[in-house]
Amino acid sequence: MNDDVPEYSEEEAALHARVKLLRLEHSDLSASIDALTEAAVPDQLMIARLKRKKLAIKDEIVKIEDQILPDIIA
Repeated sequence: MNDDVPEYSEEEAALHARVKLLRLEHSDLSASIDALTEAAVPDQLMIARLKRKKLAIKDEIVKIEDQILPDIIA
């Protein structure tokens, strides 16, 4: 057995997979925003929409991470 790999419940594994997917989507949005910003005539409305979506994804990542590792009050 490999002791370096933590054991997760099915729920935790699903949350980790969801976070991984959201991080990928967040990264893709960053690349899209960068590409639109560098265009000759940037579409400011589209950039604003993508930034709002990116922020919503970041909020969801933080929410899920809080479920995985809740704050411990010492």
